Amino acid sequence: MSLQYLPYVKPSAIAIGTIFTQAATLSSGFPIIGAAINKAKTSDTPEEFLRTRESASALALYGASVVGSGLQTYATAALLQLTGTLTYKGAAYLGGLVFAISAVPQLVTAIVIDKRPSEYVLGRVLSSLFETVGLALTLNWWGTRDI
Repeated sequence: MSLQYLPYVKPSAIAIGTIFTQAATLSSGFPIIGAAINKAKTSDTPEEFLRTRESASALALYGASVVGSGLQTYATAALLQLTGTLTYKGAAYLGGLVFAISAVPQLVTAIVIDKRPSEYVLGRVLSSLFETVGLALTLNWWGTRDI
């Protein structure tokens, strides 16, 4: 695979998008992070805390989340750039398409197969919409390449 086929996206757009996506997904990681914070408060030493299961879970969650946010940001910025999207309306449509591709199958599974409560499904829908449409709008506002 050659890297010449990957479009250039300015690093500041990736940084802004990663921060935006991290802020959007932080709410879903609160239970794991909260458990880690509680365990850190009850630990006698920092070394003791670092050996606990909660710290490993929180570190793995945060690391995977940062990497995933960066990749999602790059992909969305590349789509905006390759499609020539310059308006907020176009960015919202593109974000809506990304939402439909990435979140709708999971939501259908949560409703039909897992029979999750409606509050859970609504929370997932709002979170996913904010991550996809909000990210596309933010990247469109910031700009994805130098002129």
